[in-house]
Amino acid sequence: MAKILIADDDPILVEILRFRLEGAGHNVEVSRDGEEALEAIRALRPDLVVLDSMMPIVTGPEVLAELKSDPDLSSIPVVMLTARDGEADIVAGLKAGAAEYLTKPFIPQELLVRISGLLGQPR
Repeated sequence: MAKILIADDDPILVEILRFRLEGAGHNVEVSRDGEEALEAIRALRPDLVVLDSMMPIVTGPEVLAELKSDPDLSSIPVVMLTARDGEADIVAGLKAGAAEYLTKPFIPQELLVRISGLLGQPR
């Protein structure tokens, strides 16, 4: 299946996501801060990134901006998965290039369906 990078500094959430995504047949890598996420994206070229907004060192919006400004990486779909649920945050994330924007708490099955759609897989 797909190679998915989870970029989030919450270890419990990461394990939930890893369990669900690997259970759906995906290969999962994890980055715990934005700087590590950028390095992993460049090295691994994932099929999709699940990105938190509030991370140490480099924030999720900064990671998204960097990713979308790089012609070699800009086609990688990004799902923002964050506690930032204000209208301005959601609109800014989508305008910056996020393919999806989900707020925490979230429905894990909904995330899987949205990821399948982005990857062109049957829902």
